[in-house]
Amino acid sequence: MRSAFQFQCHLVLIFLAASKGETRYLEVRDAGEDDPFLLLSEDLKRELSAGQIYRRSLRCIDMLSIEGQFTFTADQPQLHCATFFIGEPEELITIDYDFVNIDCQGGDFLKVFDGWILKGEKFPSSLDHPLTTSQRYVDFCESGNIQRSIRSSQNVAMIFFKIQQPGNGFTVTVKKNSNLFPCNVISQTPSGRFTMVIPHQHRNCSFSIIYPVVIKISDLILGHLNGLFLKKPSAGCAGMGDFVELLGGAGLDPSKMFPLADLCHSFHGSAQMKIGCDNTVLRMVSSGKHINRVTFEYHQLDLQETETRKENSIEEFCFPSI
Repeated sequence: MRSAFQFQCHLVLIFLAASKGETRYLEVRDAGEDDPFLLLSEDLKRELSAGQIYRRSLRCIDMLSIEGQFTFTADQPQLHCATFFIGEPEELITIDYDFVNIDCQGGDFLKVFDGWILKGEKFPSSLDHPLTTSQRYVDFCESGNIQRSIRSSQNVAMIFFKIQQPGNGFTVTVKKNSNLFPCNVISQTPSGRFTMVIPHQHRNCSFSIIYPVVIKISDLILGHLNGLFLKKPSAGCAGMGDFVELLGGAGLDPSKMFPLADLCHSFHGSAQMKIGCDNTVLRMVSSGKHINRVTFEYHQLDLQETETRKENSIEEFCFPSI
């Protein structure tokens, strides 16, 4: 059976309404019938193509991947609600409060979180985010009019809210902003191609794919000699300062996932791995001394591929749940 984490993430992702196409960083393959844009109604397509602002009501648990104005009005006490926002890898998300009518003194709250959090696990992890965990929360009841516009540090963000009085609610406007060097990313699709670049910055960047996948690294530039080796308890790349690691696990937080392989040195060629975990992460650690770059492609792992070994592949670690 599908794990609870994967079920929850896929339940969130079915709300996606992203337009198709290629960008500098992500190439979505075989959109076809699976293109989330096809979920949009013809009226909405015409509205968006005419440059009008998209407006709709929010559900208690919701997912947004499109710009527009969104309103939540409680029809009954709503105690545990959240809206997940996601953009393309090269996009940041801005959330503007247009109208808020909640009872802060009575226990209501409205909080923006810079990233995603699910069952206590965060993306990006605390090790990979420029802000502390407390700084990643912006509570409307504490900031009020002081901070009515919040921008994310990556392509995902979310809001938590609790509204007890029917008729109360809020309205937000969601906008997308370009990000020249995307760092932490959650993929909207189970397949694609991505190039991650860290230009002389001391930071860690993770690319998360919430599917079992085959991942193929075709180019890695770290400013070192060639080489690739599996992670062992007594060995690793931490001493190199700049490296890429592949992680797998059943949760959202990369820091809590199992390390599968380390790539410490530059190479041009092909390194492939089958990872049957619910979540696969490629994570680059950068010392800031080099311009580091990695190019990889991925596609969803099927049951036949778990039974077929390919040349130049690292043996699969996780297996899909059946």
